[in-house]
Formats: sequence, C-alpha cells, structure tokens
Amino acid sequence: MPRMADCLFCRIVAGDVPASVVRETERTVVFRDIAPQARTHLLVVPREHHQDAAALAGADPGLLAALVTDAAQAAAVDGIDRSGYRLVFNTGPDSGQTVFHVHLHVLGGAPLGHFGEPDFGEHRRPSGG
Repeated sequence: MPRMADCLFCRIVAGDVPASVVRETERTVVFRDIAPQARTHLLVVPREHHQDAAALAGADPGLLAALVTDAAQAAAVDGIDRSGYRLVFNTGPDSGQTVFHVHLHVLGGAPLGHFGEPDFGEHRRPSGG
C-alpha cells in the first residue's frame, strides 16, 4: 500500500513529522505515544499504510506478525519485557482508533490492572453468552 499524504503515521514513518523513535526495522517503526496511557506507551506501525488490523490481516498476515514480533523486541529494549506488558490494536471508531493507520499499542512499565466492563448502555449484551 502506498503512503497517504494526509496520514500522520505515514508522515512520521517518512520522517516529515518528528517522533521519539525507539526502534526501526525494514518494515516497521516504533515510537513513543505523545499522549501516554501507561508509564511506557509505545506504538508499533508498519511503514506501509493499512487502515486497521483487520485490513492488514487480509492484505499481509506476515506484516501483522512482524508488528507483534517488533512489539516484543521494543518491550525488551524499553525494559518492560520481564514485568509484563499489554498489546492492543484498536480497530474502528468505536474502539477509540483515532489515527487510521494500523498501529499496535505496547503498554507497560507499571501494573495495568484488568479490563473493566464497558458501558453498553441500551446495547447491553445479554449475560451468559
């Protein structure tokens, strides 16, 4: 996939927008999130533009696997591999995805706790299923 001129992460990958880069490979770039949600919050992005994890899985499963591999290596470089970390893909607006270039969040550096029950409001899922 070509780069998208209006995509923030494509511009970071191209070096047009500064970022605190932790690690680079031929296929990915890892940098610190500018609005961290944990003591350590890294983003692993492919150099190619894909809208989200589902699109990437359909187009290039090997690159999707490379994101996870590079996330583990970045966690080790950042020193959070032994204590543990969380990997998160947000896919689509309801998930909280705000930049529509697939990216894998690496969160750690302190206890993260458990995921809470989301507020489904009137769309509450029935229990037991």
